Amino acid sequence: MKSIIKFATAATLAVALVSGAFAAEFTKGTVKKVDAKAKKVTLIHEELKSLEMPAMTMVFRVKDDAMLDKLKEGASIEFVAKRVEGKLTVTEVK
Repeated sequence: MKSIIKFATAATLAVALVSGAFAAEFTKGTVKKVDAKAKKVTLIHEELKSLEMPAMTMVFRVKDDAMLDKLKEGASIEFVAKRVEGKLTVTEVK
């Protein structure tokens, strides 16, 4: 019985470590412009390591319209950007 518990604990820890390795990496940025009609946001951002992109100002699509409510011009944010169907897209905001 103790062997089963040890195995289950080890398996749980392994899954937690692996899922942590794939956790989204947030990048700091400043909202320059929000275009709700086009569902896009212009961000001045730090390096996007996951996309191998240097710090710059650029336009992103937003994954979900509800994100637009969180994005106000001049606001400092942290966000996750990914390529979704070939388009740079903000997928998370905090």
